[in-house]
Amino acid sequence: MMISLFMTVLALLQPAIEITDVQDRPNDAGDGLHIYLATPEDTDNFLSYVIYRKEVNQPDNCWQPVMVELFPITGEFIVDGYDPDYLIEPGVEYMFRPATVTISGDTLMGEVFVSPVVSRGEYFNTSEISVFIAGMLFILMIFYYFGKAQKGQQMYLRPIAGIEAIDEAIGRATEMGKPILYVPGLSTISDVATIASLTILGRVARKVAEYQTTLMVPNCDPIVYTVATETVKQAYLEAGRPDAYNEDSVFFMTTSQFAFVAGVNGIMMRERPATNFYLGMFWAESLLLAETGSLTGAIQIAGTDAVTQLPFFITTCDYTLIGEELYAASAYLGREPRQLGAVKGQDACKAIVMALIALGAILSLVYMITGNDSFMFLREMLVSGGAG
Repeated sequence: MMISLFMTVLALLQPAIEITDVQDRPNDAGDGLHIYLATPEDTDNFLSYVIYRKEVNQPDNCWQPVMVELFPITGEFIVDGYDPDYLIEPGVEYMFRPATVTISGDTLMGEVFVSPVVSRGEYFNTSEISVFIAGMLFILMIFYYFGKAQKGQQMYLRPIAGIEAIDEAIGRATEMGKPILYVPGLSTISDVATIASLTILGRVARKVAEYQTTLMVPNCDPIVYTVATETVKQAYLEAGRPDAYNEDSVFFMTTSQFAFVAGVNGIMMRERPATNFYLGMFWAESLLLAETGSLTGAIQIAGTDAVTQLPFFITTCDYTLIGEELYAASAYLGREPRQLGAVKGQDACKAIVMALIALGAILSLVYMITGNDSFMFLREMLVSGGAG
């Protein structure tokens, strides 16, 4: 009994942690504070610590435990404001009080500390300067190539087999007297891949109108169906064949995923289209569609940014547009100056990034082999820039 009482008194006499300073967290929206703590040399008997907080003008019964952390304390400071249940309000004065919990379960209260600063939001995040520079460089490169394209200068774009084969596939269907099936994916109009697919649909429909070939465009989303209808109608008008447009060429089937796939597969087996396009966003139905089209002997051109579905399209289709190739297809087909400038600007920025990565790798190898750190500041700058 006496030993237990002695240990309790000893624990209560042990100094607790204290708050020495509170500073505004830099480069934020005014929702964080840095709290600096002074810790006793001997913390073996400490289990955890609690930080209480309240506004300066609130009564004493408003103290709230905003942080509970285990010992040891790591880092120069702790951050208050990251917990969504205890947010820091910009411009509000706070006061803090630390409490130390010992292994025996006793709580040692520290002194109340009034924050000398209030949290303020910054307009510019100085830790993201590298991102700002990269963004400005990206914009300048795009506008530079915009200007070149609008002046009529010829710009080289890497040939993509799937895009080059579109005219051939449409011509083959025309020669065989068979229809063309175009599936714009199963996603909504808010999906980037769907928008890219509808842009390509306009180019394909224009060629179909010129060749007077039958086009079939099934849809599983009512809004995509409406946009696809107007896209095909406009393409026939631009081709000078508005009278050849068939309102039944673009149709809505169902919003159910596998019911839609069953319907499209039925069309393939009955109509035997010579060319199948699968361009847009796809999920588990990709292999069902592409495998059925392969059994009918059609030329198949697929494109999606769904990484998990690309292997199925690659193995079952004749040509596959991978990732960003789907987005660039409209620029390849239309040769519109703004789209060409955007593609060339993105390619130029990618080339710069690749060069910087290669330079960072070379500098790291030089340092590992020779131990010469003369150029390490460049490597650190590249690494920090990439992390930012």
